[in-house]
Amino acid sequence: MVRAAPRVGLAEVLRRYGPAYLAAHPLSVAKAKVWRAILACRTAALGGHVEMCDACGTTRHVYHSCRNRHCPLCQTRAKEAWLAARRREVLPVPYFHLVFTLPHDLNGLIGQYPRALYEMLLGAVSATLTEFAANPRWLGGTPGFTLVLHTWKQDLGRHVHAHALMAGGALAMNGQWVAAKRGFLFPVKALSKVFRGKFVAALKAARQIRSCWSRSKRSCAASTNTSACVARTAAVASSCPRR
Repeated sequence: MVRAAPRVGLAEVLRRYGPAYLAAHPLSVAKAKVWRAILACRTAALGGHVEMCDACGTTRHVYHSCRNRHCPLCQTRAKEAWLAARRREVLPVPYFHLVFTLPHDLNGLIGQYPRALYEMLLGAVSATLTEFAANPRWLGGTPGFTLVLHTWKQDLGRHVHAHALMAGGALAMNGQWVAAKRGFLFPVKALSKVFRGKFVAALKAARQIRSCWSRSKRSCAASTNTSACVARTAAVASSCPRR
């Protein structure tokens, strides 16, 4: 009888090949924190506790988990709890799956300002779906959807995109449910065009805001008069566009 080879987890891979990889690939502070957490997860490094069966008295030692969101050992329970909560929200109607992806040309910018770009992406997706659903030509009501942000591919290369799980219909002003046409929600080309326009507009607005505040800071840096600096800052700030 041939025994199956023991399953090798990510932590074991990092232990075996990590030193050679780290010698050639220095990690950022954030990535190094994740690396250490995965290595320490469910080991003596994080301590543990003893569980005992009330019926037979059998005991077992259980090491604590790292609870890092990137750790594959720690996400099972969290994933199941999240899925259970989402299932309770599901309506008894057909659903549509849509994906909105940012071009890889923006990867460098995303690396510098990840939170801002993620917020722009999700904001543009939400606004686009809401606008299309409100249009009487398509649904004419308030939509129901869930957005999930993904930031990489299976090979861990940066690939920022948002998944949208949207109910096939909308709630009209009179409280009635307006069902989508069978097998059709929105025209893809029109949806893409509006999404792209909203995202680019948000990107330009953010650039203008950053440029505006940069001028304000330079103005202050060149001044030795505190009162004048405050006045100039207020004047520049009032002319800056709002997000």
